[in-house]
Amino acid sequence: MNGIEKITGRINADVDAELLNIKKASDKKVAEIRAENERLAQEHYWTLVREGVKDTEQRVSRIGRTARLEAKKNVLSMKQHLVSEAFELAKKKIAGMPDEDYINLFAKFAAEASVSGDEQVVLNRDDRSRVGKSLVEAANARLAELGKKSGLSLSDKTAEMSGGLILRQGDIETNCSVDTLLELSRGELAACVAEVLFGA
Repeated sequence: MNGIEKITGRINADVDAELLNIKKASDKKVAEIRAENERLAQEHYWTLVREGVKDTEQRVSRIGRTARLEAKKNVLSMKQHLVSEAFELAKKKIAGMPDEDYINLFAKFAAEASVSGDEQVVLNRDDRSRVGKSLVEAANARLAELGKKSGLSLSDKTAEMSGGLILRQGDIETNCSVDTLLELSRGELAACVAEVLFGA
């Protein structure tokens, strides 16, 4: 039995040594796998952090661009509103001019716009009663100075407009109302008004 016990003891010792080697090798492999997984996890974590930072920077940049665009739109809207107010004020100033200046201004427009010299001058109700006859006389005098026929006449009809005049001959009208003259000049004048109001 001694021999069998020795053999059994030796087999057991070999098995224990082999098990110990296997355990050491498996512990080493587990440690390597764990270290590799931790390294990969750290890499993935920092990749996600970098992507998150980049995404956040892009969002902040986009929000900043949107905010700047909105601010520019608001400033432009405010400038356009102020320019429109300036044009409205110009209409009121023209309507409130002293009669002599008003007559001279629109007599000049009537003489320049007249084609035949026989048109009827249509005014708004207030201008017709206030300066109608004087304006037509001044316009005819200007036409005569220019060597043109001076047969403009004051129309019995009036028009809804803030001021100025309309020359009418049959179905043909030449609109020299304040509204039309300012609107026709708006593109050219808006830049000047903006320069005065905003310095740019």
